[in-house]
Amino acid sequence: MGFDLQLGEYACIKLDLKYKEGFGEQMMIRLTNRLYAIAKQVQEGASVADIGTDHGYVPVYLIQNHIAKKIIATDIHQGPLKIAQNTIAEYGLQSYIELRLGNGLEVISPGEVDTVIVAGMGGLLIRDILSQHIETARTIHRFILQPMNAQAELREWLLKNAFKIIHEELAMEGQRIYEIIVAENGHQEIGERINLEISPKLIQKKDPLLRIFIQKKIQKQREIIAHLSEQNTEKAIHRLKECKDKLQQLEGVLKCLRE
Repeated sequence: MGFDLQLGEYACIKLDLKYKEGFGEQMMIRLTNRLYAIAKQVQEGASVADIGTDHGYVPVYLIQNHIAKKIIATDIHQGPLKIAQNTIAEYGLQSYIELRLGNGLEVISPGEVDTVIVAGMGGLLIRDILSQHIETARTIHRFILQPMNAQAELREWLLKNAFKIIHEELAMEGQRIYEIIVAENGHQEIGERINLEISPKLIQKKDPLLRIFIQKKIQKQREIIAHLSEQNTEKAIHRLKECKDKLQQLEGVLKCLRE
């Protein structure tokens, strides 16, 4: 199939929503820890949009493992979508996944899917993707979000805009720990500010990576404090106080986990 689309156009691969019993001799895809942690938040029988699909690995996994009944894989750029097309073809799943070229949720119609994955982007970009098409977002049952940064800001936006966080999980690759946030429409109080940094969901479920996750945050705060201590500007002094307060809160959470 040719692949020369304009933004907002669809590269439609006809969907057959009936599962095959198997995929012949085709090998099964293996996901990284991060992508597997994302994929396992998808409920069986879900209709899924993977926004910013990149290589298309998660859609392939969801079809091969008979988890999703419908998948739309999207990206704003032709390059990544072409890579996803090649991945889908490599695993012989052209009849199961639809590719769409476009920005965020603009290529998804209200009610078309019940689950949306937005992973591997900055937290503020994820926030913008949801806020720019809030009417569509209100029709979606589950959001699986994996922000690369600004996680606290994303959580705050979700809670202030009638979304509730129902689950969180950590995944480690190399020396980096990734945060996966599962949200639905609903109401939830923010509570203490530290809850935006360290999700109560992670504490409640006793995530096995939580201690090392907090220790990394503590180390980062100490490094920032050391740097700010050398500055005398009003802005630096104000930021220094904020960082010391955050450090104290993080150390308090870590102490509670050890008790």
